Amino acid sequence: MRSPRFHRRRAFLPALGLMVANAAAMAAPLPERLSDTGLFVAGSTTVVRPEILSFTPQYPLWSDGAVKRRWLYLPPGSTIDAAQPNAWQFPVGTRLWKEFSVGRRVETRYIERLEDGSWRYATYAWTEDGRDALLAPADGIPALVLSETGTGRYVIPSELDCRACHEGAPVPVLGVSALQLSPDRDPLAPHAEHLRPGDVDLRSLVERGWLRNLPQPLIDRAPRIEAASPTERAALGYLHGNCGHCHADPAATAAAVPVGIVLAQDVLNPSATAKVMRSLLGAPSRFMPSGRTTAAPVVAPGDSGNSVLTQRMRSRNPQVQMPPLGTAIPDSAGLALIERWIDHDLPSTQEHQP
Repeated sequence: MRSPRFHRRRAFLPALGLMVANAAAMAAPLPERLSDTGLFVAGSTTVVRPEILSFTPQYPLWSDGAVKRRWLYLPPGSTIDAAQPNAWQFPVGTRLWKEFSVGRRVETRYIERLEDGSWRYATYAWTEDGRDALLAPADGIPALVLSETGTGRYVIPSELDCRACHEGAPVPVLGVSALQLSPDRDPLAPHAEHLRPGDVDLRSLVERGWLRNLPQPLIDRAPRIEAASPTERAALGYLHGNCGHCHADPAATAAAVPVGIVLAQDVLNPSATAKVMRSLLGAPSRFMPSGRTTAAPVVAPGDSGNSVLTQRMRSRNPQVQMPPLGTAIPDSAGLALIERWIDHDLPSTQEHQP
């Protein structure tokens, strides 16, 4: 499945084809069954191996209302290097799983760091009886029939769709980071998931010895988004979690979308929020909304209806929608938060404007 949305992102991954070929040549074939990837204890597809840790990011990615569970595995004796607090370095052999449920378990996405330092991606589609999940084709499954969804079908992404999102960020692991695992969790985050028993956070990763070189200020004080109001904190967190992996600071990654919007937060830089705000408030957008002859602002303070940001969040036209992949249904809760922030908070926070 190679949608037009993916091809727009290909321009920012120039070495993608060569990277995929090199990784495939050096790695053993992927298991055909999820039960053989090492997630579950032998003979089970419900009991996770005890050495694999679960985690829950505080700003979850909107996935059309799917319920998700996530796990992290590090090879024995290895650690994550957090010397770059916004781009953790994961050891070779790292594996992560993310399970999606819509009434029942539907898919589990899998990424793994290979010997050459590259990452490989796969998706396993659960059988209807829930006994196991089978390796999906590299092109994905574009129209899996699933009555529990709002559209009556479910899209399992292709490998290249996975790369298009994950490899636009400074590091392909998106949900395991200083901000996402901060113990100072945002109570207003849309779709916030309660921590499950055994979930690790930033502090417990350090205590377990799985994380090294984390700057001391982030140990002394749990990272959080510094904002003018609780609503603004949640809005910026939502944009970080849903958009920041592509709209990162160009200085942080060469693969970021080449526009002036910065939505990824910098956990060590106290001016990070101001940088995000400068890139949004009143900034002209390259996108021309239907019926306009002049560019609309990305965010028009006090006027969400005239803001390109909310127009693109609301749309599911493949040529317009944001995020461009992974969702067929607009996020009503996320959109309501962003509109509330623009309409009610921004007129009183003019100091953020350029």
